[in-house]
Amino acid sequence: MREGAQLKQAGAGERYEVFHTDCPARGMVDHVTSKWGVWVLISLRSNDLRFHELRDGIRGISEKMLTQTLRALVQDGLLRREVEPTTPPQVTYGLSEFGRDVSVPLTDLLDRITQRLPPGSPG
Repeated sequence: MREGAQLKQAGAGERYEVFHTDCPARGMVDHVTSKWGVWVLISLRSNDLRFHELRDGIRGISEKMLTQTLRALVQDGLLRREVEPTTPPQVTYGLSEFGRDVSVPLTDLLDRITQRLPPGSPG
């Protein structure tokens, strides 16, 4: 069997086994492909946005779910979180270099799906 997505070099002699429940890559994939993770990453492809802009732009997401999703993606290194010391603080989110790399195939996937939808489909 050839080496593919299942096993990938992690470092000197170390390997990630992505089908193992303890694999760190598995948690990150779960965050990226979660119901809201995909939409956050795609929303930030064009420009940085503040919390309320993300909340208003991603229809159907609650503030709680947006907060949890943003925290996970920041922790994974996919997003940058910038806080301006104003009252109240202004928080802006943007893609890190890694987040930009990950969001490219997500955007391509969305483009492929929307191109296949029949004319007049809601959306």
